[in-house]
Amino acid sequence: MYAFLLSTAVIFVAELGDKSQLMAMTFAARYRARDVLIGITAATALVHLASVGIGYFIGDAFSEYQNWIGIIAGVAFLAFAAWTLRGDELTEDEANKARGATGAAILAVGTAFFLAELGDKTMLATITLATQEGWLGTWIGSTLGMVAADALAIVVGAVLGKKLPENVIKYGAAALFALFGIALIVDGILA
Repeated sequence: MYAFLLSTAVIFVAELGDKSQLMAMTFAARYRARDVLIGITAATALVHLASVGIGYFIGDAFSEYQNWIGIIAGVAFLAFAAWTLRGDELTEDEANKARGATGAAILAVGTAFFLAELGDKTMLATITLATQEGWLGTWIGSTLGMVAADALAIVVGAVLGKKLPENVIKYGAAALFALFGIALIVDGILA
């Protein structure tokens, strides 16, 4: 349960202000929100299943160095905080692809999200969490956290348009990443 709750919170925060939230809003302007959410959920579940598999095997293979893995994971979360502060933008080309997607909405959204999430900070954060926590809870939690953040983007985007307080979201998410990172580093040192 701890892995589920932790990964839901961490990935939800990681997704705030991410380019996939911008993609979700763009797709929602073209397709029904239900189809966009189904496509996001399917793509996220697949990417995060691969992520927890990678993280689980790394954690298992290096279990005798668990305290070092915790410290490295903490440093990774500090890097995610910096990445969040740097920002993530949807390029004009990516926005055009999202707007111009044809075919079945679920397939178009799912494919776009799957490709966009490969190597993204949420994938890397999920791998990092899976080195420390149970794979099933991490997988379900990370998937739920990402889908919830993207669903929020669709709803908020529809209601508020472009009046989102981007700096508040960016700084808040970076601060939470930094707190998680510091906690992991301290836990690794004390272990």
